[in-house]
Amino acid sequence: MLRGRVQASAVYLNKASSTLPSVSTTPALSHAQREKLDSALRVDQAGEIAANYIYMGQMMILGRNPALKPLIQDMWEQEKKHLQVMDKLQLQHRVRPTLFTEVAKVAGFGLGAATALMGKEAAMACTEAVETVIGEHYDDQLKEMESLPSGDPSVALLRDVIREFRDDELEHLDIAVDHNAQRAPAHALLSSVIGAGCKVAIELCKRV
Repeated sequence: MLRGRVQASAVYLNKASSTLPSVSTTPALSHAQREKLDSALRVDQAGEIAANYIYMGQMMILGRNPALKPLIQDMWEQEKKHLQVMDKLQLQHRVRPTLFTEVAKVAGFGLGAATALMGKEAAMACTEAVETVIGEHYDDQLKEMESLPSGDPSVALLRDVIREFRDDELEHLDIAVDHNAQRAPAHALLSSVIGAGCKVAIELCKRV
């Protein structure tokens, strides 16, 4: 199932590479609408960067576990596809990346490695907490984008991408729960801290 979702994400990468020009296709957007689109792309790109580094940190610690290695690798490969799409869209729309890009890398890797050191259940709890927030964030974005012109090809593509990525992230959440995320030590506290950190990061990356 997960590998099929990775392939589905690649469709959007090909679509973004072949059907959209190298400049923004949204000249009809108002200044406020353009800011909303820029903010969405900026924070989504940052989120995918952080997600890649979370899985990199988890793989460094848990990569020798024969049961977990393929599971983490599959989710990581999917996040790599997500980031490729967001990087392409960021360039096409000439959106300035967040100034917190390097922070996202370091924080993501640290979070992934630290929770993995706490044990496989804590690593899954990290994934559960992060993907819960990201799934909600993508839902909120889809609602916000209802104010953008539905006939604009770039807006339509971005909606499709966000909807697809939201479903992927929620699948990761389900996988984490299925692999005993809620058995992690101090699960409620761990989830609350990670979730709150993700929400703060989202708000910062929207603006800076």
